[in-house]
Amino acid sequence: MKRVLIIDGTNAFYRSYIVNPTIAKNGQPIGGVIGFLKSLQKLIRETKPDQVVVCWDGAGGSQRRRSINKNYKEGRKAVRLNRSNIDLEPGDESQNRIEQMYRLMEYLNCLPVAQLMNESTEADDLISIACKEYRDWQKVIVSSDKDFFQLLDDTTILYRPIQKVIFNKKLLMEKFGIHPNNFALVRAIAGDKSDNLPGISGAGIKTVAKRFPFLSGEKDYTTKELVDFCKQIDKPLKFHQNIIKGEKIILENYKIMQLYNPAISPQARRKVKEIINNYPTTFTKTEMRKMMIQDGFPETSWADLFGACNRISNDS
Repeated sequence: MKRVLIIDGTNAFYRSYIVNPTIAKNGQPIGGVIGFLKSLQKLIRETKPDQVVVCWDGAGGSQRRRSINKNYKEGRKAVRLNRSNIDLEPGDESQNRIEQMYRLMEYLNCLPVAQLMNESTEADDLISIACKEYRDWQKVIVSSDKDFFQLLDDTTILYRPIQKVIFNKKLLMEKFGIHPNNFALVRAIAGDKSDNLPGISGAGIKTVAKRFPFLSGEKDYTTKELVDFCKQIDKPLKFHQNIIKGEKIILENYKIMQLYNPAISPQARRKVKEIINNYPTTFTKTEMRKMMIQDGFPETSWADLFGACNRISNDS
């Protein structure tokens, strides 16, 4: 079975941007670019994919999700450089971050790598659509985002780079007692502080799994079915009462969190399909080396990355 590496580009870039201290020849930070490419080299070396897809958040984020909850992702602190040897004002730092991300995209354009981005669409939705397009392939999703647990199946795994853990469907069920088909529903109940989505009081993921053990099964339950279950209990606990009272919150969170059927436009879906069907096979190593020299890359061996790109380019 062929294997595709599907990377949450925004998630991976921010992680590299924060921690990598490399400075370019012009005195500006370039660590986000270098850190991402180093991570890509390591991932390609370890997973040996036949194709690589990098998905990016589009400009404006998810308008659809904000139309459901205007407070979605509100109050997030700006991503800041995690080091004191670079003296940039917040505005300059934000500009540098944007410049680095677009410079990284230029580097990836030199490689046999497909990049997906659509205005007002999050990378999560593009990753979900990509998984559907690669239905007959083994899919390795790379992200620290728990939302991707819901996409795990017999041919899809999730690598969480911060935790350095590979999750498949079996491990997810062993660790949480929840089937991937029901993970978005459980997350909707528990909420997500990082996205400013409050959950039901006293209903963390482990508690939900304990109170609703049937969520470990393959059947995908609805909010209404859980609420009806709680209503039928003779002596409901506070937990069950909170589920009943919080039905509207759960429904709203679920619409935002679910990736089983991402609500993106038909045009965006066609665009993803077209990019994947016309997978880029060109590897312009000379151009990439010129860019590395121009940006003042440190002496680092890129043999594994270049070798893998040669293989992907020749096999695609």
